[in-house]
Amino acid sequence: MMTAVVLVLLTLCVCFGIRSYAKKLRQGGGCCGEREPAEKKVRVADRNRSHYPYHAVLKIDGMVCANCARRVENAINRMDGYWAEADVAGARANVHCKEKPDLGQLKEAVRGMRRRRASRRLACAAHKRFSVCFV
Repeated sequence: MMTAVVLVLLTLCVCFGIRSYAKKLRQGGGCCGEREPAEKKVRVADRNRSHYPYHAVLKIDGMVCANCARRVENAINRMDGYWAEADVAGARANVHCKEKPDLGQLKEAVRGMRRRRASRRLACAAHKRFSVCFV
């Protein structure tokens, strides 16, 4: 009888652990809002690099996880004529442009992304010190 009770408790613990892990995978996790679904990646329609003759590198302090990088990419990819690839390890975003880049517009897009996150009170602590400069 005691073996059956232990087995039931062990099974419940394993089921709870699997359910929690699956929920974290499904809804995202990390520092940028653990209780909300992960933001979907904004795809650029034109992915041919030869159509983007200009290039800018943004140094972005405060980008600490893949969710941060995705949000930076999305903020820039929503702009017409821009294609961004963010690198968390290098704290940089490589931006390919069809026309000469408007650095003020790029900076404002990333800062605007930060404000939207903060207004929803789900921003990670790193977003409070998010800064952008151009390399």
